[in-house]
Amino acid sequence: MTAHVPTLDIRRFDTDRDQFVADLGAAYREFGFAGISGHGIDPALISRAYAAFEKFFALPTEVKMKYHLPGTGGARGYTPFKVETAKDSKHPDLKEFWHIGREIPRDSRYAPQTPENLWPAEVPAFHEHGYALYQALDDLGSRVLSALALHINLPADYFVDKTDFGSSILRPIHYPPILNGDVPNVRAGAHEDINLITLLVGASAEGLQLLRRDGEWLPITTQGDVIVVNIGDMLQRLTNHVYPSTTHRVVNPNNENARKPRYSVPFFLHPNPDFLIDVLPSCVTPDNPSRYPQPITAWDYLQERLREIKLL
Repeated sequence: MTAHVPTLDIRRFDTDRDQFVADLGAAYREFGFAGISGHGIDPALISRAYAAFEKFFALPTEVKMKYHLPGTGGARGYTPFKVETAKDSKHPDLKEFWHIGREIPRDSRYAPQTPENLWPAEVPAFHEHGYALYQALDDLGSRVLSALALHINLPADYFVDKTDFGSSILRPIHYPPILNGDVPNVRAGAHEDINLITLLVGASAEGLQLLRRDGEWLPITTQGDVIVVNIGDMLQRLTNHVYPSTTHRVVNPNNENARKPRYSVPFFLHPNPDFLIDVLPSCVTPDNPSRYPQPITAWDYLQERLREIKLL
C-alpha cells in the first residue's frame, strides 16, 4: 500500500482538470483522505481565527458554560469536555468544542433546522474571523465536491443546489493538556465522520491517524498550507462505498507534546436538510450492488448519528 496520503494542488482543477480529477479520485478510493494545497485561503485568516478560538477556550469554565445549550445536540455554541463519545466507544472524547453554523435568512424554509449562531461576547474577534473561515472552507469544499462529482461521471455542478443551504458546521476543538497522572492514549476515539466531506485546518499537530485497509494506523501530518479533506458517511452511502469513509482517531503523542494543548478546526460539509441520500445509479454495478435500498434524508440521518455519539 502507499505509505502516505497524497497532497494535491487544487489549482490543477483549473489548469489540468482531467488529470487532477483522476488523481483526486484515486486518492479517495484508496484512503478516503487527501491533502489539498494551493487553495488560496489566507494563512493570516487561519491564524486570526485560531487566536480567537484559543482565547475563548482559555476562559473560565463557568464563562464558557454560558454558551452551552443542553438538549440541542451541540448544534450551536459550546460543548464541554467529555461529552461527545465515538460510536461504540466506552470512553468520552477528551475535548471541548464550539459549533458555528450557516447564517441564513430567518424566513428560509430551512430555518427550523438551522439555528442562529451564538457568539461569545468575551472574544469579539471570534465572530468575524470564525465566520470568515467558515465561508472560505465552504467555498473550498464546493470545489472539491465538483472534482469528486466529475470522477463518478456526474456534472461538475451536481452538488451546488444540494449544499447551498447545507447544515455544515465549523468546529474549533480544544484537546486540553494531560497534566496529572497517566496520559491516556486516545484523545478522540476511532470514528467516521457523518457528513459529505470534512476539511481539517490544523493537521500540522501530531496525533491524527487513519486506519488503512491492512489494519495499520497511518499518521497524518501536513506541512505549509495543506488542508486535509476526507470522505464522510453520507458521501460513502450516496456513492455506494465508491468513496470510502475511513475510520480515523486522534491519539496522544508519545512525547512531551502529550502534555500540551492541541487545537484543530474541522469543517463538516453537509447537504441541505431535505436532500435525499439515495444511492447514485452510476455507483451501482454487478460487482458493487446497491448496499442501501432505503433512501434517507440528510436531516434524519444526522439526527440518527447524533444520538449514537451521545450529542442528542
